[in-house]
Amino acid sequence: MPENEWYRGILIPVTTPFDPVTGDIAPISFRENLRGWLARPVDGIVLFGSTGEGALLDLEEKLKLLEFARDLLPPRLPLIAGVSAESTRSAIAQATLLGRAGADALLVHPPAYFGAVLTPAALREHFLALADASPVPVIVYHVPKYTHVVLEPGLIRELARHPNIVAVKDSSGDLKRLADYTLACGDACKVLVGNGALLYSALELGAAGGVVALGLLATEGCARIYSLYRAGRSREAGEVQERLAPAHREIVARFGPAGVKAALDLLGYTGGPTRPPLRNLNDKERRHLAHVLQRAGVE
Repeated sequence: MPENEWYRGILIPVTTPFDPVTGDIAPISFRENLRGWLARPVDGIVLFGSTGEGALLDLEEKLKLLEFARDLLPPRLPLIAGVSAESTRSAIAQATLLGRAGADALLVHPPAYFGAVLTPAALREHFLALADASPVPVIVYHVPKYTHVVLEPGLIRELARHPNIVAVKDSSGDLKRLADYTLACGDACKVLVGNGALLYSALELGAAGGVVALGLLATEGCARIYSLYRAGRSREAGEVQERLAPAHREIVARFGPAGVKAALDLLGYTGGPTRPPLRNLNDKERRHLAHVLQRAGVE
């Protein structure tokens, strides 16, 4: 697939399984899960995003998981790795290692700790320095729920001019902001939605696709929304979206990685425990998830 076609469709932000006794990464479960998703209609794999608990992983763990995934993925599918770092220096170092280790692109969120005092100019300098140094393309990750940093459309417009910044992933859940991003990007970069309940609406507003955790649970359903919309069958795409949206709201949005992992356990994948300080779901919450999946027709 040509590189300019990579950043579209349904890309899934895979979870990171951990050994329930040691808390270490669980390579066998990771590979088994990945094989299961690769047998379904996906357009790319994202490692170490929010759903993958990327901010809780050591760099050594990321490099190992990237190697495992690289061995399994066919060349036609992009492999995107998340970068989590607070300093520009650390972000560049991590991006360089992940890019050289086999990532096709990098998903990079803004620094969070000093976010309240970072001006748009400081954020611009951070992302441009990273894009200059990165050996592979960069996807800017807007996820204010976790970083508490808001990237304004004007900043996105400036970043989109850099030839190594190819997309922005918007997980704000704000359709007006996503529409502003599509206008800011124009033809310079693509916009990917990060909210599975808004996939259909985002496509209508010009998004190229989505990096959606809902795609881990309802892979065929999300792929169907995308394919139906692209085929001009908007009404049918909207009907699938309406059926699946509660699964995003009640599992992904409400419980985060813990909810996704618990749902994966119910669906025959290995979800397993989260990494502390994240907490796992209790039995009552897991029963609720089972009802949500049943109502959404996800098996």
